[in-house]
Amino acid sequence: MSENYKRQILRLPRKHAAKILTPPDPADGERLAREQSVRNAIMAGLIVIVVYSAAWVFLSTTIQRIFPWLTVVQGVLIGLAVRRAGRGLDWRFPTVAAVLAMIGALAGSIVVAAAFTASEFDTGTITILRGVTAMTWPVFFDEAMTPADAVYALFAAAVAAFYANRRLTRAQYLALRTWQQER
Repeated sequence: MSENYKRQILRLPRKHAAKILTPPDPADGERLAREQSVRNAIMAGLIVIVVYSAAWVFLSTTIQRIFPWLTVVQGVLIGLAVRRAGRGLDWRFPTVAAVLAMIGALAGSIVVAAAFTASEFDTGTITILRGVTAMTWPVFFDEAMTPADAVYALFAAAVAAFYANRRLTRAQYLALRTWQQER
């Protein structure tokens, strides 16, 4: 061992050092911006809402309990679906995810309440949902929706917005910023 080399046992490897030897290419940043799709994000979020609401109804009717906190899990799934399908980089995608999470929380609560009402009347959930009129909405919001449901929906929206944007590597981020500065 040489005298100039001082061994530092507690020194961690440098992960913050720049590993990019070539300057970022603005064409890569433009490609990242073009890959964004709000339409795909909305479609993926709606698919998650439908599938998750069906699974939530199945779980709740099987166990005979309503789990309002499952809306937060739904928010995570919506955020991840929006991230994967939309490949978003700007403010539109967290907004889409938050709105879809609020819609999903309301739709899930309606479908779960309809499923429990259907079991009381010994009929199907679809029959109950088809029989909804303007007179049943105030009853639903008085009896089935609680302030806790609203809090869970807000948390679901926040979590969905958090997970909605695409995660970039350092090289991708630098390429995107270079492209944005050149425009």
